[in-house]
Amino acid sequence: MAERRRELPLVSLSLTPSIRRALHIRARRARKSKLSVLSKVCYAIGGAPNQVAGSASAFFLQIYLLDVARISPYEASLVLSLGKTWGGITDPLVGYFINESKWTRIGRLMPWMLGCTPFLVVSYFFLWFVPKFETGRVLWYLAFYCSFQALSTVYHVPYTTLTMFLSTEQTERDSATAYRMTVEVLGTLIGAAVQGQIVASAHTRHDCNITNQTVNVTLEFLPGSSDHIHHARYVYMIAAGIIGCVYVLCTSVLFLGVKEKNEDPHAMDSGKVIQFFKGFRKSMQFGPYLNLIASFLLISAAVQLQQSNFVLFCTHAADLRDHFQNLVLTILISAVLSIPFWQWFLKRFGKKLASFGISWMIPFAILLVTIPSVPVAYVVAVTSGQSIAASLLLPWSMLPDVVDHFRLMNPQVNGLEAIFYSSFVLFTKLSAGIALGISTLSLQFADYNTEACKQSDSVVLTLKLLIGAVPAALIVFGLIILVFYPITEDTRKETELALDIIRLRTRRSTLIVI
Repeated sequence: MAERRRELPLVSLSLTPSIRRALHIRARRARKSKLSVLSKVCYAIGGAPNQVAGSASAFFLQIYLLDVARISPYEASLVLSLGKTWGGITDPLVGYFINESKWTRIGRLMPWMLGCTPFLVVSYFFLWFVPKFETGRVLWYLAFYCSFQALSTVYHVPYTTLTMFLSTEQTERDSATAYRMTVEVLGTLIGAAVQGQIVASAHTRHDCNITNQTVNVTLEFLPGSSDHIHHARYVYMIAAGIIGCVYVLCTSVLFLGVKEKNEDPHAMDSGKVIQFFKGFRKSMQFGPYLNLIASFLLISAAVQLQQSNFVLFCTHAADLRDHFQNLVLTILISAVLSIPFWQWFLKRFGKKLASFGISWMIPFAILLVTIPSVPVAYVVAVTSGQSIAASLLLPWSMLPDVVDHFRLMNPQVNGLEAIFYSSFVLFTKLSAGIALGISTLSLQFADYNTEACKQSDSVVLTLKLLIGAVPAALIVFGLIILVFYPITEDTRKETELALDIIRLRTRRSTLIVI
């Protein structure tokens, strides 16, 4: 509140007739320079490949490592947790190098995305390849998952930072973010659809014969296939190749359809570019940013837990083995259709209030755990998709507001966008990595058997907790923290107006000097 009281006199006392005329001129120019729909669509398409690959790995990588690659739950937990953690560590490193990079003919951020794409495709493909050797196989997956996470960071950090360099208008950035979220959720849908439909035969049609307290597995193979495990590995490689092509296609559309503006969206002529580590330290001392990070790292961990354990739950803890791929599609279709609603809701009622829509998944997830029937599962899929849409849209819509607020409080500092974006991704990835590592390790303690078609009661109970109780607790704690998020719609509008006044004053003084 103290910050807000300091800002209000600035806004109210600065609206002289000349400033009002300047704001009117600026508004007229802003209307003429709005982003085209084509530009927003091309920008949004650029975010699809990371979501396609992320969706496939979120839903299927854990069960792939356990049931197809046949590594132990302990080894799988190392791969998932260390890979996510390494991806998080690379975020501030990438942010640092982007902050130090120079403008080129195609921009300052675009070369990073174009340069990493070929290596990203290769690392993703070999993540889903089973080497012939068994000893040390965990090192293979650890190496390629870490490289995939690092390279996806090299793509993702400049891509998200690009939001700030599309337009200086907050409304245009919000609109571009809504386009981006819609296409990214659609990309998540495509990733789950491609992966789920192609690899469904690797996890379905199991017949278990229990004799002498020993579980024997009889598998129905596809026509012409004599080895189910080889078939499973083959279909996973096909899916990986298709998703690799999506990376190349979408990156090309982004490059051809988006123009990166060679200007700091907040730049004042007297400002200076802050050093990365100094900027990182200042961002970690900024209250609204810490609040946003703390709340959404818990919420992101909850969503990640549900995604990574959902197929395992359907396969081993509920009689939903033949429905999991359609349930995944239902979740993501619901999320795609919900994005326009949440965009309208946050404009009408504010972003802070809209964030509490994430809690919608809690009662239904608990319902699925207690009554794991097919009709209940599809109802839960629809409601979960609506909550996931809110959890995807809101942090990326709220983060530019935090950057603007920090910019107002530090008007002499420029070049901090990559710092805020990379640091935010760092902490969300770290939380997801820790959550995934603990969840997979818990399956090890519950005696998960990679070769059994029917798991023990302790494994079933563990999967129920990982789908229901644990994500619910994380979401509740995250939303409690978000209650204290200080940036309201009124504060956001006051900040935007104050920044406009500072920019116009700077331009007027520059013209007088000239």
